[in-house]
Amino acid sequence: MLDTYLSVLQESLKKKITALKYIEEINNAQEEILKAEGFDMEAFDRTVDEKDSYINELNKLDEGFETLYEKIKAELLPNKERYAVQIKQLQSLISEITDRSVRIQAQESRNKKMVEQKFAKERQNLGKVRISSKAAYGYYQNMSKSGGVNSRFVDEKK
Repeated sequence: MLDTYLSVLQESLKKKITALKYIEEINNAQEEILKAEGFDMEAFDRTVDEKDSYINELNKLDEGFETLYEKIKAELLPNKERYAVQIKQLQSLISEITDRSVRIQAQESRNKKMVEQKFAKERQNLGKVRISSKAAYGYYQNMSKSGGVNSRFVDEKK
């Protein structure tokens, strides 16, 4: 019976690795979107939504793993030697998950900085457009108040 539970734990960890691989791919796609000249907000939003679904899957897998592990822990610990091979496999999978998680955190950090830079640049551009629009509006408002007087250069020298 414990063999079956250990197999379920192993499958859970493999599914978690698969989800982490997809998250890494999505992070790479986000990086490409952020590096592109024109910022495609819709494409970026789609990647965020997609990544969110994988994060939810990871959370469910973690909950299931923890619940099952707590259920078998009392029986597993006294029989470590008997299940050494399965435990070693679980440890190996957990090590891979940890490595992937560290890489994902680094990707997330880089992408966050790029997003902040993109948004700061967009805010700056928006501010420039606002100032230009305000100046143009002020110019046209002043011109309309002047009563249509044409600007001319008068040479008063004779």
